[in-house]
Amino acid sequence: MKKLSMEELNRLSIEEFKEVKKSPLVIVLDNIRSLNNVGSAFRTSDAFLIEKLYLCGITGRPPHRDIEKTALGATASVDWQYFPSTNEALEVLKSEGYEICSFEQVDKSVKLHEFRAVPSKKYALVFGNEVFGVEEEVIASSDHILEIPQLGTKHSLNISVTLGIGVWDFMSKMELL
Repeated sequence: MKKLSMEELNRLSIEEFKEVKKSPLVIVLDNIRSLNNVGSAFRTSDAFLIEKLYLCGITGRPPHRDIEKTALGATASVDWQYFPSTNEALEVLKSEGYEICSFEQVDKSVKLHEFRAVPSKKYALVFGNEVFGVEEEVIASSDHILEIPQLGTKHSLNISVTLGIGVWDFMSKMELL
């Protein structure tokens, strides 16, 4: 067994990435304060051919060196758009046929492993602020509230971890991997 070289990984060029068919998923960042988390969202979006990244509210936007530190160039490949409020982004997404799935802990959330993503549908995955989570009005506008079950003493995962688990789960359930 040997570790693969960069050439052996056969990754897409930025031009090829722009042209290839994307996953029917978009990511919505709801007031994310950490630029490193924003960069991580770009990098994960690149890894899974996410259609678009929506940056909302106080979420930082490229170009910024702290975003680039974790994005590692993914700001050049992934399409993104800024909205002053998350609900503005959700209105656009709903009008385009996306089902809104917010990741949050609420009394009627569905455990992620119990949610059945339908391969023929388009989904917008919403991830909230590191301290306050997804805004209440965004929760009210969501079609589904999903929760990643946890067993320890901490009440939440870092957004970059939640985003990675959530996107991978959807990609797997939609048979896109």
